[in-house]
Amino acid sequence: MKQYNFRLHIIFAILISLFLPQCELEEMPKSEIAKESIFNTESGLELYAYSFYSVLPSPYQIHHGDAMSDYIVRVTIPDILTTGYTANQSSGWDWEELRNINYFIENCVSEDLAPEVNEHYIGVARFFRAWFYFEMVKKFGDVPWIDYVPDVDDEILYGERDDRAFVMDKVREDIDYACTHISMENDPTASLITKWIAYAFKSRICLFEGTFRKYRTEFGLESSAPDWLQDAEDAAAEVMANSGFEIYTGAGSEDSYRELFTSKQPVTSEVMLAVVMNQELAELHEANWRWTSPTYGVKANFSRYFVNTYLLLDGTPFTDVSGYETMEFANEVKNRDFRLKQSIRLGDYTRIDGGVEVPAPPDWGYTLTGYMPIKWSLDDTYYDLRDYNDNSLSVIRFAEVLLNYAEAKAELGTLTDSDWANTIGLLRARAGITGGLSGKPISVDPYMQTNYFPDVVDASIMEIRRERGIELCCEGLRWADLCRWDRGELITQLWRGIYVPAIDVPMDLNEDGIDDVIFVESTPNPLPDVTYQFVNIGEYLGDSPNPQRLTEGTYGELIWMDTYERIWDDKMYLYPIPEEDIFVNPNLGQNPGW
Repeated sequence: MKQYNFRLHIIFAILISLFLPQCELEEMPKSEIAKESIFNTESGLELYAYSFYSVLPSPYQIHHGDAMSDYIVRVTIPDILTTGYTANQSSGWDWEELRNINYFIENCVSEDLAPEVNEHYIGVARFFRAWFYFEMVKKFGDVPWIDYVPDVDDEILYGERDDRAFVMDKVREDIDYACTHISMENDPTASLITKWIAYAFKSRICLFEGTFRKYRTEFGLESSAPDWLQDAEDAAAEVMANSGFEIYTGAGSEDSYRELFTSKQPVTSEVMLAVVMNQELAELHEANWRWTSPTYGVKANFSRYFVNTYLLLDGTPFTDVSGYETMEFANEVKNRDFRLKQSIRLGDYTRIDGGVEVPAPPDWGYTLTGYMPIKWSLDDTYYDLRDYNDNSLSVIRFAEVLLNYAEAKAELGTLTDSDWANTIGLLRARAGITGGLSGKPISVDPYMQTNYFPDVVDASIMEIRRERGIELCCEGLRWADLCRWDRGELITQLWRGIYVPAIDVPMDLNEDGIDDVIFVESTPNPLPDVTYQFVNIGEYLGDSPNPQRLTEGTYGELIWMDTYERIWDDKMYLYPIPEEDIFVNPNLGQNPGW
């Protein structure tokens, strides 16, 4: 929201006033006056409802959202994959936001207001309660369901957790109420909850739960999966038919996709809900610092396995091309799905430095693989220094709704050629792809089956998963997708980068006639005065093993930390309950394996 923090400060001040002491005995208590001013007026309900927006992901959580995923290469192995990670490191067992929501629902009963006004704001509150619990269930599994404000000595505060299936049924009840009772249908700022956002979020919830129950068979819930998948389809269909949102194509195939992520104001034809930045209010984020600065610790990059999944412009798999395994960077990125050039630095990508446009090949002070993301970052180097970004950050896009609809129908076995054309076909057409837009695929891509989903034999499901990975990359949804598909072990996939044909030979990655990088076994000291950067792939860096190598020693794919152990255990689908919370309430128990 544009004035999100400002509004929060106001509402929190009002809420604090609820606890002020009484004045003279004959006067109404100040707390009652404050309470009436909130719950007896529509403006009071609106003001209070702004406090719920803290439940939504922060800018940091959005552009860091896929830090733990199969396609992001980073400086270090995710903590959860190491033997050192324990319940002592876990966090997130926080319930303050839920209490705030429940307090509002309990008190939003004023007879001074029309019933539909109360119902609208209760709908908004229940939307956020659904969001809160959906995130808690994804992270911890079984959680206590609490739909009222308990007293400090209420036994529920020291009780056991409720089964995740029961809680998800309650989540569906909440989001159903929100879809039915939220009356606002249009918000030009894309920062407030509307009826269509509730339906879009319902499609996300129900697709997750339907596929979770289908593929995570250890829970014995397979028989109920179709019901959830049908709800996902129906919710998405409601948005598609009645909301007025559409896929944005206004900047052409080579620019429209990226514009969604670099625009200061949300592209509201497609972006349904966003976190909007504001320079005047100093509401800014740090995406450029994360994606461009060598001083930022993560150095998130794409892996070659993932880049290989981007199709050719004719709609055929890149991995069907003979010799793709040894194709150099400058050639492998040509004639590809235009979302690739809008997601990583390649070819003619340039930046603005001091008002001057300059070539910007992958920066080896930052990149670990050569596939350097640009999706959330801005092109002017001004934004690189810290938290200067003022581009808005999408939370829900219409594109996701199309993907949810297509996947739900494919999982139900009802996807038609027309459905394909109106969902996957639209997204691929926006990306410049010309083939395979009007009808479902008929064969499973062996590369996808070998490297990603060996048990998937339905070509439509396989291609929808490919499309989902590409369209929604770096938007914070990938880990939840891997969990529901029972493919969490993909995060142990080895980290591979560009193909290097030989060491000691400079490479011009963007073909501008200027060499960009050279891979060497020993970095010269002092460095010569040349245009290119040196990357050391020798066996050791000083006395320590070098984590950056080539697969064949003096040539091959660039690798990062291949010798570092990655341990997968199904317990990692859930985080452990933090030890300190179990100490307070031993009845919580611990998640299996932790």
